Amino acid sequence: MKKSERLNDMIRYLNSREFFNLGDLMNKYNISKSTALRDISSLEQLGMPIFSEYGRHGRYGILKNRLLSPIIFTLDEVYALYFAMLTLESYQSTPFHLSVNKLNEKFENCLSKEQINQIHQMKKVLQFEAYQHNNVSQFLDKVLQSILSEISCKIQYLKNSKQVSYHIQFFKISAKFGQWYATGIEMNTNKYKVFRCDRITLLEFHNDKAQFSVEELIHGSLELYKSKKSIEFEVEILEQAKDIFYKEHYPSMKIESGTKTLIKGFYNLGEEEFIANYFIRYGSFITSVKPESLKHIIQEKIENLLNHYQKL
Repeated sequence: MKKSERLNDMIRYLNSREFFNLGDLMNKYNISKSTALRDISSLEQLGMPIFSEYGRHGRYGILKNRLLSPIIFTLDEVYALYFAMLTLESYQSTPFHLSVNKLNEKFENCLSKEQINQIHQMKKVLQFEAYQHNNVSQFLDKVLQSILSEISCKIQYLKNSKQVSYHIQFFKISAKFGQWYATGIEMNTNKYKVFRCDRITLLEFHNDKAQFSVEELIHGSLELYKSKKSIEFEVEILEQAKDIFYKEHYPSMKIESGTKTLIKGFYNLGEEEFIANYFIRYGSFITSVKPESLKHIIQEKIENLLNHYQKL
């Protein structure tokens, strides 16, 4: 544990006590007597009101005007925070340097025994769906840091089993279907690109000032992504298929409901198969497809799949 993390934890630990001695800190944090003394001095410099009692049974005390005020949560707030924290258990990697177990421990230190019993019981009886993230994305923290600092990066990326180099300014990180994705603009071509973060094998910050602000990239991302030769599509679906759209869709598409339920959007050249695979999921809920070229690609993929199963 780093010193800054240890001091942060000590503040919470000592805030609930009136008195403590060096042995308490040495045992809890597995530190030496000299380190414990230095930590106490650091806590005093941070403003924690510590005083010492001398004598054979000398100890340290904390004045009543403590550094931290008690935090009181309603049960509904506790449930909401706990559910949010539980989602992190599904992630093999996060953009943050944290331990979920340590976070849980800190969270429970703020609660009463009754509230802790309530959330432990809740965990047994309430379940929610979360995609399991099994792949390690080792540069998530650096991607986030580059976005917040508005600097570009040189990355190595594993594409079709080959290492490819890119000069990228990232502006968004997202978690979808068990994977982390980072969205950015390629600096040499001004083309919008999405990267699977577990396939980034090397990332180095670039010293040059970024060409765009993050705000500009966020608001202009769809225009950046759409090429001049993009193809517009319009797919009519039955109303009961709207749930399929809400479970999974992409920024380049939208749904319109009225006398007809339509999914409208565009795809760039080279993305035909991706869009065809997406609409195959709707099965017989699709009632019409425009343009004809997209319909033919969908038909061809279904025929190939049927041939495959007939040969089994």
